[in-house]
Amino acid sequence: MSDKNKKSWKYKSNIPKPTEAELAILEVLWRLGPSTVRDVLNEFRKDREVGYTTVLKMLQIMTQKELVDRDESSRSHTYRARYEMEQTQDIMVKDLIARAFSGSVQQLIKRALSVKRISKKEKEELKGILDEMS
Repeated sequence: MSDKNKKSWKYKSNIPKPTEAELAILEVLWRLGPSTVRDVLNEFRKDREVGYTTVLKMLQIMTQKELVDRDESSRSHTYRARYEMEQTQDIMVKDLIARAFSGSVQQLIKRALSVKRISKKEKEELKGILDEMS
């Protein structure tokens, strides 16, 4: 790819990119569905120490960033992910391709396969996906 093409490959999305902490909360919401702060907190406490107010503040920020929607119709507000997991993954991958690989999907795949080995089964599945796409 020429230098001219590298500079012109940019990706913009109307979907906000979550931080690592926000992504952890989204993973809980995708798994559980609409949840209260207490629900999210209980999931987090299974493998890390975190406070109620920390989770509450993160959800409030995520509401402002439009990553989650808040239902205020009951005493305990519930939160749900605004975007499906696949939509969020799509924007994160597109952003990574744009920023780190100058728009080259091939370079992303080569790098991914060089840092993590895949099984023969996974290799066959990837071949099948590539065959379907051509």
